[in-house]
Amino acid sequence: MRSWLRRVPSRAPDPQPSTAAPPSPPDDGRPGGTDRSGAASHAPSGLHAFNRYEIKYLVPVGDLPALRERFAARMDRDRHGGDTGYGVWSVYYDTAGLRFYWEKIEGLRFRRKLRVRHYGDRATVTDDSIVHVEIKQRVNRVTQKRRVALPYHLARALCDRRELVAHAPEQRAFLDEVLELLCGLDLRPVAMTGYQREAFVGRDSDTGLRVTLDHRVRGRDRDFHLGADAENRLIVPASFSVLEIKANERVPYWLTDLAARTNLSIVRMSKYCQSVEAFGRVPRSLHHAAADDFLPSHPQSADYAKSEV
Repeated sequence: MRSWLRRVPSRAPDPQPSTAAPPSPPDDGRPGGTDRSGAASHAPSGLHAFNRYEIKYLVPVGDLPALRERFAARMDRDRHGGDTGYGVWSVYYDTAGLRFYWEKIEGLRFRRKLRVRHYGDRATVTDDSIVHVEIKQRVNRVTQKRRVALPYHLARALCDRRELVAHAPEQRAFLDEVLELLCGLDLRPVAMTGYQREAFVGRDSDTGLRVTLDHRVRGRDRDFHLGADAENRLIVPASFSVLEIKANERVPYWLTDLAARTNLSIVRMSKYCQSVEAFGRVPRSLHHAAADDFLPSHPQSADYAKSEV
């Protein structure tokens, strides 16, 4: 896969400073959050946090069957998704000047973003559906995620109306931080992403390892209700899936060897940035993935659709 050569446009300055939060203990990041025993924790009372390293690749869909076979030989399928996976829908918040977008594009050593995420079928989302209010941040090479599970109506009250909602004692510091971000930076919904995710989890000596395959990566720039019956545009070519390797400490040798032998190329692509750029909020960056950026050995990339519900 050849390099992307588009120019990165200059950033509009944003005066507010960022302050780093302390490191968080590890967790495995499954839908709903899990404790170390793997039991689902869907109640809106816990604060889930974890650190990990993440590596991302773009994979032609024709290569997926062989990769699935290799993953299944050494890993277990995430019990939340079965054989078909599960939907992941996220609303991202940013400043009027797209501060969080620019921090990612410029590769700042400390950066973060705020989102509200739902796992499952978006058509089933109601006010009482459990969603996650999440701060995802990068500190050097480590990704840290902290989140709370809330009913959707409370998540909207917090993030859209900036109201401090009912909470458990252990949630207070995190919710205060969310409110500080929302009010201090005047954050508002900017972009939405959605995709179907297959996930594999490590076993035996690979406990803590997680591999995800995200298909039909879509987005929109309006109608930010998670359950809205709105049109979404494919923001990654339909002929490619996003493969992410996530590890608490190290990526096992068999997996790095597999990536090398199958000629997987690491990308810095962000789904949030893809959505922002796909709708013309900013010129496309060096790291934007579009249908005309891929080698002709994958002719199916010409099937990149313009929109999809």
